[in-house]
Amino acid sequence: MTTITAELLSDFRVDITNGTHTWRADEPVALGGDNTGPNPYDLLLGALAACTTITLSMYSQRKGIDISSISVEYTHDRVHAADCEDCEIDDRHGKQVDRVTSQIFIDGDFDEDTRKRLMDIAQRCPVHKTLEKGLIFDETVYAG
Repeated sequence: MTTITAELLSDFRVDITNGTHTWRADEPVALGGDNTGPNPYDLLLGALAACTTITLSMYSQRKGIDISSISVEYTHDRVHAADCEDCEIDDRHGKQVDRVTSQIFIDGDFDEDTRKRLMDIAQRCPVHKTLEKGLIFDETVYAG
């Protein structure tokens, strides 16, 4: 089980740690932050991008696929549910849905069937699967 701890330093500046590594999140100046780190959505997309890249690299190494480079790009936006023909909407989403768009670039010596398989593998990274099926939150707030 992974435990992440976050501590508010000032306004919106937050230091985050897993006990071994420490990183920072913040909001841009336009939103009242100091822009000393990526915002929470950037961190989320970064986790997804890292997981996708690592998953593709692991698979390629195991299968002996000659990959010279892998890079991924994710964007996040909110769209009106009515404008999202491909979205499966339930009562939790309301009038807007969060949409993540990906572009995955893989260079190497492989054929079209392997490219299709790599695209399938990209969607199997653990973070992608977690986000896709949704989360169950078990939350407790302590006030003192």
